[in-house]
Amino acid sequence: MADRAMHEKTCLVTGATQGVGKETALQLARKGAQVVIVGRSKTRTAATVEWIKKETGNDHVEFLVADLSSQQEVRALAGEFMQTHNRLDILINNAGGIFSARQHTVDGFELTWALNHLAYFTLTLELLELLKDSSPSRIINVSSGLHAKGEIDFDDLQFENGYKAMTAYRRSKLANILFTYTLARRLAGTGVTANCLTPGVTATGFGHNNKGLFKIAMTMARPFMKSASKGAETSVYLATSQALNNVSGKYFEDCRPAASSDLSHDTQLQDRLWNVSLEAVSRFSEPSQETSAADGL
Repeated sequence: MADRAMHEKTCLVTGATQGVGKETALQLARKGAQVVIVGRSKTRTAATVEWIKKETGNDHVEFLVADLSSQQEVRALAGEFMQTHNRLDILINNAGGIFSARQHTVDGFELTWALNHLAYFTLTLELLELLKDSSPSRIINVSSGLHAKGEIDFDDLQFENGYKAMTAYRRSKLANILFTYTLARRLAGTGVTANCLTPGVTATGFGHNNKGLFKIAMTMARPFMKSASKGAETSVYLATSQALNNVSGKYFEDCRPAASSDLSHDTQLQDRLWNVSLEAVSRFSEPSQETSAADGL
């Protein structure tokens, strides 16, 4: 159902060719927003755009292609978006994954950390000035209830001393929340809000990129999960609800504020993660570019 308040809004949704991201983009388009989706495969992303247009009757749906595990491609994505759009009202960082074996990205980062955390961090900073210029605007970071058992080990962020898939995933999802809370503090008074959420345990393609027992376990659990459409409801709520115009720095579940872990509220941990993340990604940017964006917060 179209929402008049959304007709002038431009939304960017990452990881939008399947699962929660795809349903989030569909529901935003159905409300009349201009939606730009991001995926790794041009063929799949283009097909998703055509499907959304057909399902919603909204022709203002576009796509951009990027592998968000690559810092260069994250920056290229932001640059391409800014070349073709003069505003960004809603940024939904949704892309993520879990990987049964330790893998390196092209930049030398552990893949879970690069895709689930550093991509959120870099894309948000790259688009921050546009978000400010478009205010009131919103940043929405998709996390997970599994963050509650996550910890940040700054001595081994890349799991060089032993890799466990679920430990890596929990850490990255805690990082999403720590990042969100830091953003909310630093963006206070700018008109840009930052909130995060868990979509719940949803029946999507999540985890099916893996093999063996890990994939079997995910497949067996699928009948007990909520649908991707239900999982997308909280993301859409955070993107569209007028009741949240001035709400920032909160964690949501089932369209309601919820309690995140005690560790996620540690401001010293939040700031340390910010600084470590900034140092990690700055070497991939133009001289002083990343630091300048961060210093503006």
